[in-house]
Amino acid sequence: MKAVVIGGGTMGAGIAHLLLAGGHEVTLSEADAERAEQGRAAIRRSLDRAQEKGKLADAAAVFANLGTGELPADAELVVEAVPENVPLKQEVLGIAAAKCPNAVLASNTSSLSISEIAAGLPGERVLGMHFFNPVPVQQLVELVHHDGVDPANVAKARAWAEEMGKTVIEVRDSPGFATSRLGVAVGVEAIRMLEEGVASAADIDTGMKLGYRWPMGPLELTDLVGLDVRLAIAEHLAAELGPRFDPPRLLRDKVARGELGKKTGQGFFTW
Repeated sequence: MKAVVIGGGTMGAGIAHLLLAGGHEVTLSEADAERAEQGRAAIRRSLDRAQEKGKLADAAAVFANLGTGELPADAELVVEAVPENVPLKQEVLGIAAAKCPNAVLASNTSSLSISEIAAGLPGERVLGMHFFNPVPVQQLVELVHHDGVDPANVAKARAWAEEMGKTVIEVRDSPGFATSRLGVAVGVEAIRMLEEGVASAADIDTGMKLGYRWPMGPLELTDLVGLDVRLAIAEHLAAELGPRFDPPRLLRDKVARGELGKKTGQGFFTW
């Protein structure tokens, strides 16, 4: 089967990896040739690592099924993984809707309204398909449906995700869905605790890892996600759900200083 991934950043490259490893033909769509090549290189490195770990027999053969040309008219799934901006997501999915008339149109947004993204698009084909970073490793996919989506398309998206080896949860379209809403609530409170001097970043995270069996603490997770990303989601949730999601001053200050987490080498921890 054929699939399209729009956006070759960290999430898009991971989603393309999964689809390729599942034996599908994948077209990677990017805004310019340089970003497309960067995305292709990231996917190749990821596939090579999977081969080194014994998870793929032949990374080169799998990579050969990746293209970057025109979107195929017979694509069955389109997943956009572009920045968290509703007009941008509408634009790229609108192009895909016209060029791939039978495809399920999925957004990888972690918090934006699927109903809003679907406005002006063939809404019966639009849904949320929220993957988690790192995509090849994380087991969960959060399917988000709005009132206008065709249940048959939700079933198709579930089948695609399960075929990729993921566990699926289904969530009604609401601010932050299930995972981002809970994750940000804990993350924001952990930042407030650090700001107030309740405990060190390391001790807060150790408390959650050993006391609640979290695989990583909320501050380390914020570093992995990106402090700028977490700030944007917290601001969105505060606007939609109220002041309990207001970003702490410490988070705003770190983002202003460019301390964005693992991707810059400094966040709540040094990487």
